[in-house]
Amino acid sequence: MVFDLIRTHQLNIMLALCAIALAVALLLLITKFVSQRRKWILIVMELTAMFLLWFDRMAYIYSGDVSPKGAFNVRLSNFMVFVLTVTMVFEFNKYILDLFLGNGITDKGPLRLKICGFVSLIDIPIAAIFSLTGVYFYIDEASKYHRGPGFMIAYIVPVIIPLVQLSVILQFRKRISRFIRLSLEIYILFPIIAAIIQVFAYGLSLVNMAMVIAFVLMYVFTYLDINDEVERVHALEMEGIKEEQNSVIRLFDQTANLFVKAVERRDEFSKGRALRIANIAKKIAIEKGMNEIECEDVYYSALLHDVGVITFPDEMVGKEEDLTDKEKDLIIKRPQISAEMLSDITEYPQLSDIAKHVNENYNGTGYPDGLKGEEIPLISRIICVARAYDDMMSPHRTANSYPTAIVREELVKNAGTLYDPEIADIMVKLMDSLTNSNSMEVDYSCEEEIKCGDYMDNVTTGVEITDRIKKISFKCERLQDVEEIFSYPSIVVFDAFDRKVHLDKKTINTLKFLNYAEMWFDGHSVLVNAKNMKVETGDPVEMPEGEYVIFASHFEDHMKIRMESSISSVDAIIALPDKTKSAYIGITGENCHILNIKVEETGEQVHKGDIPRIAEETSYIERMESDIPNVQVDRWRSEASLGIPVRDRVRIDFHSMSLPSANMVWHCPYIVLFHSNDGKVKGEDYREYGMIKTNGESDIENEYSKNRFILKKSDLFPGWGKWQEANRAGMEFKVEVRKRGNRVSIVTEKMGIYIENITTVPDENEDLYVAITGDQVAITDIRVR
Repeated sequence: MVFDLIRTHQLNIMLALCAIALAVALLLLITKFVSQRRKWILIVMELTAMFLLWFDRMAYIYSGDVSPKGAFNVRLSNFMVFVLTVTMVFEFNKYILDLFLGNGITDKGPLRLKICGFVSLIDIPIAAIFSLTGVYFYIDEASKYHRGPGFMIAYIVPVIIPLVQLSVILQFRKRISRFIRLSLEIYILFPIIAAIIQVFAYGLSLVNMAMVIAFVLMYVFTYLDINDEVERVHALEMEGIKEEQNSVIRLFDQTANLFVKAVERRDEFSKGRALRIANIAKKIAIEKGMNEIECEDVYYSALLHDVGVITFPDEMVGKEEDLTDKEKDLIIKRPQISAEMLSDITEYPQLSDIAKHVNENYNGTGYPDGLKGEEIPLISRIICVARAYDDMMSPHRTANSYPTAIVREELVKNAGTLYDPEIADIMVKLMDSLTNSNSMEVDYSCEEEIKCGDYMDNVTTGVEITDRIKKISFKCERLQDVEEIFSYPSIVVFDAFDRKVHLDKKTINTLKFLNYAEMWFDGHSVLVNAKNMKVETGDPVEMPEGEYVIFASHFEDHMKIRMESSISSVDAIIALPDKTKSAYIGITGENCHILNIKVEETGEQVHKGDIPRIAEETSYIERMESDIPNVQVDRWRSEASLGIPVRDRVRIDFHSMSLPSANMVWHCPYIVLFHSNDGKVKGEDYREYGMIKTNGESDIENEYSKNRFILKKSDLFPGWGKWQEANRAGMEFKVEVRKRGNRVSIVTEKMGIYIENITTVPDENEDLYVAITGDQVAITDIRVR
C-alpha cells in the first residue's frame, strides 16, 4: 500500500525534492559558517542530487514516448542517472575526507577513504561506458527501459564503498561530533536500505530519492552541529569569563583580607574581628533570604566597614576608657573616614555608603546622619547587629566576653531601638538554633591543672552537675616553696552564666554568680547561699596519697556530693535556693598544685527521691485555682498546663508572676499550640504547631505547620525594665484563640506589646490544644471561656 502510494505520487515527490535540493544549494552559496572548500563540496553534492533526481524523473516521464524527442530524453535521462549516482558517491567521499582533515580528526586522510575516492572516480567513466553499451540498461523500440545483463554491477560501488566509509566513521566515531556522525550514518545507511528494497520494488526510484533526502538532512545536521558548537564555545567562553570573575573576586578577597589583617595587627584583641563580623553578617543575610550576590555584598561590606581605624594614632589603638574630647570626636568620625577610604573602590560603590551608616540606630539616635528605620541601608543594619553580637561575645582589653544568655537579652531588648527588629530576631534565632543543636552535648571540660596560692585566687571553670552522676578526679601536690604553710584542695559549688567563680560585685551582678557552698576534703564546709547543707564525714578511702575523687549529682533543687581521699570521705547534701538554679563545681585550694584533672560520666542517673530532701520545696502557685490546675515552670518549658481544646473561639485568662530568680525578659509565660492523643504537652503522638512568648518572641519554625507572626509595640510599652518589674510583681494575661478551618490565630496584648500568630495546620479535623508554659514563671488562676 505504501509502495502504491509512492508510485502514484512519485513524480511530484521527485519534483519537490529537486526544489528542496536546489534551495539548499542556494542557501549554502550564502552560508559563511563552513570553510570554502567544504561549502563547494556540499553545493556540488546538492546540485548532483538535484540533477540525479531531475533526470530520474525525466526518465519516467519520457518512458514509452517513441517520438524523436522522447527517444532521446529517455536514453539521456537513464544514462545520467547511472553516472550521477557514482558521482554522488565520489563527492560524498570528498566530503568525508575534508571533514577528517579540516576538523583535525586525523592528520592524514585514512587510506580506505583514499582508495574509495579513487575507485569511485574510476567508476564514473565505467558507468558511462556500461550505460552506452547496454550493460546496465537498454531501451527497446517502444522507448521502454529494461535492466541490462550487468545491471547488478552498477550497485557494487554505490553499496560497497559506503560500507567501507561507514567502517571508517565507526572507527573514529568518538572524534566526530554527534550531529555530523548521525548525518553521515543516515546518508550511508538510508540509500543502502532503499537500494535493497528497490531490487524487489521495480519501477520505484527509492535510492535516488533516499540520497536526496539524506543530503538535505546532512545540511540540516550541519546547521545543528554548528549550533551545538556555538553553544559549546559559548559555554567555554562563559566558563572562562566566570573563572576570570572568580579570579578577580579571589584577588579582591585576598587583598581585602590582607588589608584587614594589617589594620588588626595593631591590636591583639582586634585580630579576626572583621572576618568574624563578616561571617555572621553573611549568615544573617542567608537566613533573610538574600541571593548569593547580595550575600557576597554583605560579606565584603562587613569585612571592610571599619577600615578607618587604620588612621587612628597608636596611642588610641585599643583604648576604650578615659577618652579625650579629641579622641571621642575621632571615634564619631570613624564611619565617615572608612566611607571616604572605600569610595575609591569604584567596582563596589555601595561599600562607602554602607560603612558610613553602620553606626546609625534604628530609632534615629545614631550617627553620623541620624537616619532611622529603613532610611538606613539594609546591609548597614545587618552589620550593626552582627557587630554588636561579636562585640559582646568576644573578649576586650578591659572586659571578658558576655555569656550567651546576656547577649541574647541585649539583642531582644534593643530590637526596634538600636537594631532593626527583623535582623535582631534573625540573630536571636541563629543563636537559639546553635544552642539547640548542642543542647544534648553538655560541656564537662575544665582546665587540666591549676596552681593555687592564696585561697580561691585560682579556680577551675565549673563542671556542670546534672542528674547524671559525674566523677571528677585529680592529683594535688604541695607547692615546693610553701613547706611550712597550709596546703590543701577544696571545691566551690556555685551557679554563673559563664561557669566561672567571680569575686567583684559588678561581675557577680552581670554574670549572676551565686556561691552556694565551699567544701574541703576533711569535712569542713561553709554554707553561703544554699538553703541548707548536711555534711557527714566518714572513714578514709584506700587510694594513693595526694589523689582525690568527687562524685556529684543534681536533681531539681538538691545536690548530692561525695568526696574521697586517703584522709577521709565526705558525704554532703545541699539544698539549692530553688529548682531554677544550675549547679557547677569548681576546684581550687591553697598553696597547692592541682593536676591531672579528669571529668567523666559514670553512666548512673538519679531520679526523684534518690537525694533525700533537707529543705521544703518552694512553691509559688499556692494561690486560687480555677478551671485547670496551676503550674510552676522552674526552667525553660520544664512544665506546662493541661491542654485546653481549641474550638471556634476560646478565651484564656490567667495570672502570671515571674519567679524571684527570673532575670531575663523572656522569663515570662509562653503559649503553645499542639496536638497529642492525651491533650498533654509532650504526650503521645505529640506535634507542636507554634509557640509564642508574651515578651514578643516566637518559635514558629517547625515541620508540621506554617506560621505568620505579627508583633507590634505601641507607645504604651514602658520599656523592658518596667516590663520585668511588672512580671515579678504579677499581672493578668488574656489570650484569645480562634479557629477557622485549618487556620488558628492566637492573640494577646500586654503593656503595649501586641502579638498575633496565625497557624495553618495540615488537618482541620485534628484535635488541637493550647497550653501555657514559660520560663521561671508561676501560672495560676487559669480561666477558660
